[in-house]
Amino acid sequence: MDQRFWRDRSVFVTGHTGFKGGWISLWLSWLGAKVHGYSLFPSATPNFFSETRLENRMQRSTIGDIRDLARLSSALQAAKPSVVIHMAAQPLVRESYNTPVETFATNVLGTVHVLEAARQAETVQAIVNVTTDKCYENQEWLYSYRENDRLGGHDPYSSSKACAEIAAAAYRDSFLATSGIQLASVRAGNVIGGGDWAVDRLIPDFLRAMDTKETLRIRSPNAVRPWQHVLEPLSGYLLLAERLVADGVAFAEAWNFGPGEFDAKPVSWIVERLCQNIPHVRWEFEGTPQPQEAGLLKLDSAKAKTRLGWAPLWSLETALDKTVEWHQAWKEGQSMAERTILQIEEYQAV
Repeated sequence: MDQRFWRDRSVFVTGHTGFKGGWISLWLSWLGAKVHGYSLFPSATPNFFSETRLENRMQRSTIGDIRDLARLSSALQAAKPSVVIHMAAQPLVRESYNTPVETFATNVLGTVHVLEAARQAETVQAIVNVTTDKCYENQEWLYSYRENDRLGGHDPYSSSKACAEIAAAAYRDSFLATSGIQLASVRAGNVIGGGDWAVDRLIPDFLRAMDTKETLRIRSPNAVRPWQHVLEPLSGYLLLAERLVADGVAFAEAWNFGPGEFDAKPVSWIVERLCQNIPHVRWEFEGTPQPQEAGLLKLDSAKAKTRLGWAPLWSLETALDKTVEWHQAWKEGQSMAERTILQIEEYQAV
């Protein structure tokens, strides 16, 4: 990445109070960008946004719902952004079974609202629309999914993200391309890292079990996912935004940012690897009937490697170690903004 590109550049981030949104907002602030955030209140306590005191490092933090087009448009117009990074979402598969209407409204219509607000602004040059690896119609294939594979989804979350991809493509073709605004969609794997306290996620559940000394209950020990540290896809998003502004339409398309081939591992492997250093954690197979979730999911990132020069820098083992390291620092009462920046510096130095 080019730090000169980001210095004093106005960036509008939706979902900045979330896990990935918090990490990218702090990274952008460290790079010298003027970061404007728009998001709901943090959904968990504690949370990355509060523990890093992120608001103090931002140009402005607005609490609002992306389903509220008028409020969203007002915040975006006031920010006068050059780059929009859309991360706000209902991000959980199991929650989508409980709240399907809210999931579709947030992930589909909310995305449309962000794109509509951006096209009405005079300053926007590039939009990075963050979806998910689960937007692909999962066939339980052994091969990794590529950007031109079919979209779809069994559960409401995955389906809503596939719909958001289709809506974004329509906006690109119908409005944004003729307005000179470059839109790309990005699909990452299962991201891990310090500061994620969400429910129904493996690493946060493990860390809670570690802290409380309760038994960790695992739903799908054999499910394979493309695990990666949160900094890996975020570096791809930032690099892509630079190219969208500099080179335009050639990069305004879909991109995968996944881990290396051998970092797609079963859930049980992740738990056992963590238990090597934290042996007091016990886990068991939950065994009760569960809603449908993909069993095998991998991403092909050859396009990003070839055309963007992007590649993952940290192994899965390093990603797990850095996640636990961040959590331990938090338990010790360290400055979590400084700890996060230290990990960003370590990552960029690889």
